[in-house]
Amino acid sequence: MRVPLSWLGEFVDLEPGTTPEEVHAALVSVGLEEEDIHTFDLSGPIVVGQVLEFVEEPQSNGKTIRWCQVRVAPEGRTAADGGADVRGIVCGARNFFPGDKVVVTLPGAVLPGPFPIAARKTYGHVSDGMIASARELGLGEDHDGILRLTTLGLDPEVGADAVALLGLDDAAVEVNVTPDRGYAFSIRGIAREYSHATGAAFRDPADAVPVSAAAEHASGFAVTIDDTAPIRGRVGASVFVTRVVRDVDGSRPTPAWMIARLKLAGIRSISLIVDITNYVMLELGQPIHGYDLDRLAGGIVVRRAAPGETLVTLDDQTRRLDPEDLVIADDSGAIGLAGVMGGASTEIGPETRNVLIEAANFDPVSIARTARRHKLPSEASKRFERGVDPQVAVAAAARVVQLLEQLAGGHADDLGSLLDASVAAEPIRLPDGYIAGLVGVDFTEDEIRGALAEIGGAVTPTEGGLLVAPPTWRPDLRDKSDLAEEVARIVGYDRIPSVLPVAPPGRGLTREQRLRRSVAQILADNGATEVLAFPFVSEAQNALFGTPEAGVAVPAVRLANALDATAPYLRTSLLPGLLDVAKRNLARGLVDLRVYELGTVFRPGEGSIGSETLPPGAALPGAEVLAELNAGIPAQPRHLAGLAVGDAVEKQPGTPAAPAGLVDALDMVRQTAAAVGVTVDVVQSSHQALHPGRTAQLVARGADGSTVPVGYAGELLPALAHELDLPRVVAVFELDLDALIAVAPADIVAGVIAGFPAATQDLSLVVRDDVPAGEVLRAVREGAGELLEHIRLVDDYRGPGLPEGHKSLTFALRFRADDRTLTAAEASEAKLAGAARAGDLFGATIRE
Repeated sequence: MRVPLSWLGEFVDLEPGTTPEEVHAALVSVGLEEEDIHTFDLSGPIVVGQVLEFVEEPQSNGKTIRWCQVRVAPEGRTAADGGADVRGIVCGARNFFPGDKVVVTLPGAVLPGPFPIAARKTYGHVSDGMIASARELGLGEDHDGILRLTTLGLDPEVGADAVALLGLDDAAVEVNVTPDRGYAFSIRGIAREYSHATGAAFRDPADAVPVSAAAEHASGFAVTIDDTAPIRGRVGASVFVTRVVRDVDGSRPTPAWMIARLKLAGIRSISLIVDITNYVMLELGQPIHGYDLDRLAGGIVVRRAAPGETLVTLDDQTRRLDPEDLVIADDSGAIGLAGVMGGASTEIGPETRNVLIEAANFDPVSIARTARRHKLPSEASKRFERGVDPQVAVAAAARVVQLLEQLAGGHADDLGSLLDASVAAEPIRLPDGYIAGLVGVDFTEDEIRGALAEIGGAVTPTEGGLLVAPPTWRPDLRDKSDLAEEVARIVGYDRIPSVLPVAPPGRGLTREQRLRRSVAQILADNGATEVLAFPFVSEAQNALFGTPEAGVAVPAVRLANALDATAPYLRTSLLPGLLDVAKRNLARGLVDLRVYELGTVFRPGEGSIGSETLPPGAALPGAEVLAELNAGIPAQPRHLAGLAVGDAVEKQPGTPAAPAGLVDALDMVRQTAAAVGVTVDVVQSSHQALHPGRTAQLVARGADGSTVPVGYAGELLPALAHELDLPRVVAVFELDLDALIAVAPADIVAGVIAGFPAATQDLSLVVRDDVPAGEVLRAVREGAGELLEHIRLVDDYRGPGLPEGHKSLTFALRFRADDRTLTAAEASEAKLAGAARAGDLFGATIRE
């Protein structure tokens, strides 16, 4: 909300010389958020001038300029810049005549831009200043010609200060209005807040509007509220006021002071009648709509849209209406989206002579849904969504009548209507001691009563507390905690002490939290970067990574109101997000990546939350509904996924680059397993999104020997990598971290340092090509028994000297005993036992 200071000063006392910064500070002290300060950004000698004469001079480029003689000070007096009273000025505009009074920017002035003005030679003349247009002054977008002051109804003295004349010396403070404080979307509301902050006297503009006898008895205009299908049990309109003003002159100019205030408030000037309705909306917070009375067909009906009904709105867009949309209609059909935007059929134009004024109060939920449905936010809908004072409608309509009479030459008619079905808010009981217990400050009874009365509440003492009736402009005050907040705000937040809570002893991170942090730390220590990707994916991404098998349906949670229509599902895998991160970084030149994400995935069950489960309106859900909602929350296990692409080792002098691949993904898996104290076996497998032959299932071995599948690793299919604009080799892994931690030991115990030397031997086994090396390794480990301390694959040979369709796998074995030095015979015996086990399972033979 932008608040011009001159406007604010009409309703609350501002000390002379009050700066925008001081106003901001005062408003911040009562809970509003400081945003910006707006001015017209001009300075220097800018005066009223009068065109004495001009000569039109055609130029070689086809353009005709005017060499003008302009009086910028009374005859015989010095101009504001110390120069002569008549200046020669070159002007390209052609919409002015001798005798016109205009705005002249003299040398030394600076216009918005910044655009400094100086005497300069152009078109063969020295132009000693500039005649300004409305856009050059920051008053509007009109740049077709210069600003003629007569068009604004002004006839000032030559040489007068044009900045003060046009209100260009004003400034506006901008504050952010939170959704619960809709009353602050008006000068009236901000003035009241400034009064709370400073104690300055507040004058309610709604009380200052003279309501004529015609207004009090306005009747005869038919208005019907026919809301047969209220949304969530709320009728669409509770107040509807109409007034008629006849014989207005819509061609009259909007006064300069009003244009300046509207501009500072962020609203452009359109026409006098429309500007008046916008001005009153900003002043009182009540959206106003004006209709060309002569274009209305019959009376007005407030109803829901009919199926298939359309409306051409003021922006010339044809909109297909929804049966939930609240519309204003006459005998011809819908003529406006209630509280959002009017229709083109009754639009006010220059030829309008009779105006019907509408000041209504519409249901916030209905207006908000209509505005979002049609992607049509407006100043009116912004206010109705947050709640408008239902009792200000009569005063707002009367204020529009007053301005139309004063500025447009109209006169009020006794034709009109007043429908008021608004219901006063229920008084709120505020128990004694409640505020002190909630806020932590012992406010006195006078402070509490004074603060509640200051915000407009009607305070009645009762046994054990107070009964407070909220003011009509504060629909956000609904319970005693809201009242406590208001007391703290008005009395001063500085009264609330800053006390750090004392953490109860004996608490810390849970086992799961410690292990998750250890995993994240060890991956980061080994050169990987943690990232955080969006959890929203497409159906195809979930289908591709949510399950290893192609064609298997993946249950997923679909969002009812997705931020991105192309990604309306919650993820069932972390890999789609990591691939997006890789693509984004590669596009920015970061070609060597090693990243990981630790986050949740979403696995819906049979009872997922649906809209039919939610209670209607603001109804409090019962225990059964809450239990159903809790049961419908999807399971959210924590996963860990990683990705490696580019070079794992950079090229160096004498050393070639080492490209990242499956080995790097498995390294990250082993680092993770070590962090939680679990051994992870790698089993050859397949996955629809990964390269066949370079895909592994990851199986965790618990301390008790049990095995649990916890994820997979591999390299992305080259075709898929190409489709995603990624390099040919992209190594990835994903682990169910919760499942991995579940099989981890309760405590990670450091291994015993061996006191006896190890015996090392190699073992080469010949097996069929289709036998996975990992399965052979596990068979040897099982057969070799407890003496085998470590085993790893060091060679996979396929070539001459072997039977066709076979391969030779060489393993490096390390044996050790805890109580003695092993002999070569003992080590050989254990090795042969491992070979025998591999022979039994896979037909492996020792290579000679």
